[in-house]
Formats: sequence, structure tokens, C-alpha cells
Amino acid sequence: MTQPLSGTLRPPSRRFGPKNLFLLIALFITALLPLAINSGSSAAAITITTSTNAPTDTPEHRQVITVSVKTPTSTSGVLKVWRWSAKKERYVRVGKPMRAFVGSAGVGQASEYVSRTPAGVFTLTEAFGRLRDPGTRLPYRRVDLSSWWVSDVSSPHYNTYRECSPGAWCGFRQSRSEQLGAISLYSHSVVIDYNRDPIVPGAGSAFFLHESEGKATQGCVSISRDALVRILRWLNPRADPVISIGVRRGAYDVIRS
Repeated sequence: MTQPLSGTLRPPSRRFGPKNLFLLIALFITALLPLAINSGSSAAAITITTSTNAPTDTPEHRQVITVSVKTPTSTSGVLKVWRWSAKKERYVRVGKPMRAFVGSAGVGQASEYVSRTPAGVFTLTEAFGRLRDPGTRLPYRRVDLSSWWVSDVSSPHYNTYRECSPGAWCGFRQSRSEQLGAISLYSHSVVIDYNRDPIVPGAGSAFFLHESEGKATQGCVSISRDALVRILRWLNPRADPVISIGVRRGAYDVIRS
């Protein structure tokens, strides 16, 4: 038998012809199509679920006190207490509304030279009083005749708490400041953080939530002693409490935003 020359015998070709190549592509697409459809359906479902069940953001201030007056010149209004309910995802009222007195010049732009309560939203970060701490979780300072809130606009200590013996010079004029331990309405008080950071000389000082004597104030907010003590015991610095003071519905913007 005659042997062929080396290299003349070739193995059968492994290349696909056009028909085979088309068949392979068709099979590949057919196999992937159900997977692509299922994958697309799953992605759409996740998007809908996320959109529908997205949690409501917890607000920064979970305790809010609102003081609403009817007009800018009103000297009394309604005080309400609110807390954030994570379950209901909204603010809910705590207790009953109560009457509150504000400045004799009403509510609006405050100043050292007019008895007007400042309008706006202010933090509540500390408390003080002539009487002992009633059980508040806020930092509490018991005051006496050497305790002052500086209202001297020429002093570098303007709108801050200072201790100074009566008659002494401590960097401010005592005649232009409040001697906290000598004021009977300051049995307990919560400091309203108006004009405290930054402090603007003359823009107003010594604004507190304190006990009422049944009439307009020099710019503070006043309520009954019993109600004040209840609020002091309720306030929690971890909830970043604020007071919102305004005319009519403007006082409630903070709990609607």
C-alpha cells in the first residue's frame, strides 16, 4: 500500500459553516432570554418596594414647644407641647393647651430697648431657678443674689450668665443687668437661646420661659408654675428641644416641615 507524503493527510475541519454559526447564536439567545426577563422583573420589584416603604426621616428636634399669638401685638397666646412619634411618623401633642403671656409689645423683632418677645425657633439647652432642681434633665443652676444675666450692651459679657457679688465690678454694670436670685418669678426658668450664638449687642437679652404673674412680660414667655414644673421634668436634652414662637399658624411651621 502506497504511503501518502507527510503533511498530505489533514484532520477533518473543526470550523463551523455559516448555518452552524447561526444555529449556535440562536440557541444562545434562546437560553438567555428567560433569565433576562426574570432579572428585569426582580429589579423593578425592588425599586417599587424601596419607593413605597421608605422610612420617614426622624427630625432633629423631637420635643417642641409652640407659642402662638393671634396678632403681632397680642400679649398672650396659646402654648402647646409636642413630641415626635416614630410609630405615627408625626408630632403628637402632650397634655392640654395652656395660656401663655408674652411681651407687652407683642411678638416679633426683639431688642434690648423694647419689651417684645422674639419670633422664631430657639433651642432650650439649660435651666435655672431660685428653688432647687425640680427634676429636669436639662443642666440646672440654682441662683442667688450673686447670680446675674448681663443686659449691659457695652459689656463683653452681654447676654450671658455671670456670678458677681452685689456692688462689685465684674465687667458689666449691675444696674443694667438682671439679678436672678432677686426676681420672685424665677423660681424655675428655662433659658430661651435667642441671640446667643452669635451674640449681637442690643438685639435683646435674658429671654426665659418662667412662672407667670398673670400679665404681659418684658419679653419672656410665662406660664403657671405647675405647668412650668411639668415641662421642666419632661424636657430631655437628648431630644434637642426647641420653642417656636410666632403669629397664628407660623408658630407651627416647625412641626409641619
